[in-house]
Amino acid sequence: MSGNTISGQEVAKHNSRQSCWIIVHGKVYDVTDFLDDHPGGSKIILKYAGKDATAEYDPIHPPDAITTHLPPEKHLGSVDPGTVLKVEVEVTDQEKARQQRVANRPPLSEILNLHDFEAIAREVMQEKAWAYYSSAAEDEITNRENHAAYHRIWWRPRILRDVTNVDFSTRILGHHTKMPLYITATALGKLGHPDGELNLTRAAAKHDVIQMIPTLASCSFDEIVDTAQPGQVQFLQLYVNKDREITKKLVQHAEKRGIKALFITVDAPQLGRREKDMRQKFEAEDPAEVTGNKQQDKVDRSQGAARAISSFIDPGLDWKDIPWFQSITKMPLILKGVQCWEDALLAYDQGLAGVVLSNHGGRQLDFSRSGIEVLVEVVRELSARRGLSFPNERFQLFVDGGVRRANDVLKAVALGATAVGVGRPFLYAFSSYGQEGVDHALNILHVSAICVTHYRLDANVARLGQDEFEMNMRLLGARTLKEVVPEMVDASSLQSHIVAVPGDRCEHVVPR
Repeated sequence: MSGNTISGQEVAKHNSRQSCWIIVHGKVYDVTDFLDDHPGGSKIILKYAGKDATAEYDPIHPPDAITTHLPPEKHLGSVDPGTVLKVEVEVTDQEKARQQRVANRPPLSEILNLHDFEAIAREVMQEKAWAYYSSAAEDEITNRENHAAYHRIWWRPRILRDVTNVDFSTRILGHHTKMPLYITATALGKLGHPDGELNLTRAAAKHDVIQMIPTLASCSFDEIVDTAQPGQVQFLQLYVNKDREITKKLVQHAEKRGIKALFITVDAPQLGRREKDMRQKFEAEDPAEVTGNKQQDKVDRSQGAARAISSFIDPGLDWKDIPWFQSITKMPLILKGVQCWEDALLAYDQGLAGVVLSNHGGRQLDFSRSGIEVLVEVVRELSARRGLSFPNERFQLFVDGGVRRANDVLKAVALGATAVGVGRPFLYAFSSYGQEGVDHALNILHVSAICVTHYRLDANVARLGQDEFEMNMRLLGARTLKEVVPEMVDASSLQSHIVAVPGDRCEHVVPR
């Protein structure tokens, strides 16, 4: 970037399609040639032409997006902050109503389970953010099935066992965790809260659980790692870039920073059709700068926020790339997004450390089966074909999607999973209540009396921790996770797929 200092008045002159400059984090960029290529359309850029676009840019872009995608000659210099023209923000009646709903939120002591966070988030989040977090593919059948599948698994508890003391701590890829779950990667945390993914990092440290850092975080990778406590375990979720040198640089930087495992996303060669999110781009017309030049048909607004951040992902990723990953890092490699036993077997045979049985939270291929259903067939087939038993330290199985209760987690453990990933509930928690929301969500699942005392929660809230993992372990007759075994579950109905007609019609605008 040039060392020039540019006045706000000079930037303000470049406020048209013919010459469009914007300011982001005190730096001036010429984005004129990028207008028609911007995945989110030119409208939002032209709105901030000649002005400071930082507030709009931050929640929906990875921190380095603009510096990565614009050539160096378009990086014009720094702006004199005292001369910058500020964007007038109009508070609409809709926004005033939302802010009132935020003010009227129930206290955290009344939030009894993870479902409650979703209900609150739906009311208090901005429409664009809710659409991005909650959207799923097409008719959202798989999104519903992810949770419904757990309802078709039934317990066979054991009795007359001394369950005075129960312990549900475990090890994930060799690293200790208080619970058999981890905070899985979810993108664009700042859509829900100004601190974004840092809410998760801080809460994970306090509760001794593992956070998976997303490639498409709103916060920078180094900011998230720097926020972690000494010794805190973090994993990295990786979208593979078409430019392998960029991927190599990120992976090796992550390893140097102490990341303990690499989860390579393999279920997203193309984005699924997420219509709630897509609709955010169809509701407004382009400005005259676009329509007057007959450019509107060139603007790709077909994927909402998701499309705006993911155009770099390589659709050519292939099994032949696995040895390359093994050559550039010593971190354990896990494939995230495996959906059948055949691919799990290939992963095992290629010497990978494990797989996440996942359909991307129902956001990719609708009518994909749930991870918990795939788990059953993977355990069966790898046992028959390779003599493996699960959980297995050499090849670990993880499940994500639809988990809302400790009861769900324990079902996955009984069926052979090492741990499960939980994503959306923690997004909804910090979108509604900030870091305290994530603390409370983990405490609902957590049992540690020390943890409850540390957060100074009242007696009713303290009881919540004991109403999930501890309660379920005792009622199952299991003192440790090793005693949560396949014989304790009846999964014979798991493959019975009865699809209800969606209740919240996907063609409707997101209700407020």
